[in-house]
Amino acid sequence: MALAPAPGLDLADLSEVELVEVLRAAEEEKCRLEALQVEVTARLDEVVRRRHAAAGVRAEKQGAGVASQVALARRESPNRGARHLGSAKILVAEMPHTLAAMRAGWCGEWRATLMARETACLSLEDRRRVDAELMADPETTEGWGDKRLVAAARARAYELDPHAALKRSRKAEGERHVSLRPAPDTMTWLTALLPVAQGVSVYAALSRTADQARAAGDERSRGQVMADALVASLTTPAATSSGSAEPAPVPGPAPASVPVAVNLTVSDATLLGGGHAPGWIAGYGPVPAGLARELVATAIADAQATLRRLYTTSTGALVAMDSRSRTFPASLGLFIDLRDQSCRTPWCDAPIRHRDHVVPDHAGGPTSAGNGQGLCEACNQSKEAPGFTATAHDGAVTTTTPTGHLVRSRAPALPPGDPPAEQRPQPQVDVVRARLQLVLDDYPPAA
Repeated sequence: MALAPAPGLDLADLSEVELVEVLRAAEEEKCRLEALQVEVTARLDEVVRRRHAAAGVRAEKQGAGVASQVALARRESPNRGARHLGSAKILVAEMPHTLAAMRAGWCGEWRATLMARETACLSLEDRRRVDAELMADPETTEGWGDKRLVAAARARAYELDPHAALKRSRKAEGERHVSLRPAPDTMTWLTALLPVAQGVSVYAALSRTADQARAAGDERSRGQVMADALVASLTTPAATSSGSAEPAPVPGPAPASVPVAVNLTVSDATLLGGGHAPGWIAGYGPVPAGLARELVATAIADAQATLRRLYTTSTGALVAMDSRSRTFPASLGLFIDLRDQSCRTPWCDAPIRHRDHVVPDHAGGPTSAGNGQGLCEACNQSKEAPGFTATAHDGAVTTTTPTGHLVRSRAPALPPGDPPAEQRPQPQVDVVRARLQLVLDDYPPAA
């Protein structure tokens, strides 16, 4: 029998067999706790919707803000909170066998989410049929990996309602998009979600370009040629001469690309001295000091560099301005983007889409750096739900949820200034200092 994991359990006294049993017991207990989270989340949605209805909130607005409360309670992003909420409502109302499997400890939250996702196109009756066929008996899916479970649920959904599956496929085409995520070693993952025909065509065109280049003696790897061809086809005017949609062969390094604005935030010590504090590229994240200097030097060589001063080196105070407008001017909006770097909601790393007043205009809040914050679209909409309030003090934003819980967020710390003179290393980037042509765009303090 598996040992129940308990606080204070001395692992040093356990044998190898007992350690494995503790692992299994802990996993089963985790599944049960996840089932509890599912039921609590669904119940929270019911309670909030009832409160909104009693307060006269329009039907389409009832339940707003629940996903944000779930995310904050679970210390996760609002996007994940919305997923948890959607899955919880489905599992409680429509998939009793999957929920019972979680309570029994043999189905985790992720596998339950997969079941909900793959049966989303079905009617309630058909979804419950798949739920019963696959999750009523643990022996049915014992030993299955996630891919096999997804394949079985998807195949059964096709059989029960092929028209719904086709309709779901058509809807998915409308969700095509391109995303960018940071990768290790100052690289990025550029991902495109495309309909299958288009995705296969793009990949085939890049593969053919790579094969042609390699056959012509290109020493780059196949993957390198494909990556360079993708960049060249998107950033170089007239990449193809025939008007064809497929990229032209790229026998050598990619041609010069069309200039695209890249915002790099870096301290003066890193840029003009020997500082080692990393820079920050908007939309990507931190980059090593040396690479930041290389990027600046390259931009200077191409006469494409400008400087925008965000804070004073003597006091560390932010250089910003107030505005009499109800919306953030372009310069102040850019300042907030560069300062906050990503959505200010705790645990949300989404890109900034909206610049929002902490204290709204109608409440007397000024349009200023201190009263502004960068938010993603979902977080900006969630905070407008009844019961959410926010205050700003000393650079920190305190959000109060409808249940009275307080959540604080603060913008990332400023890059450090120059080190003391006795610790300051010799400048290593004189080429930057000598050739730097600056266009200062300062923000004078409000009078």
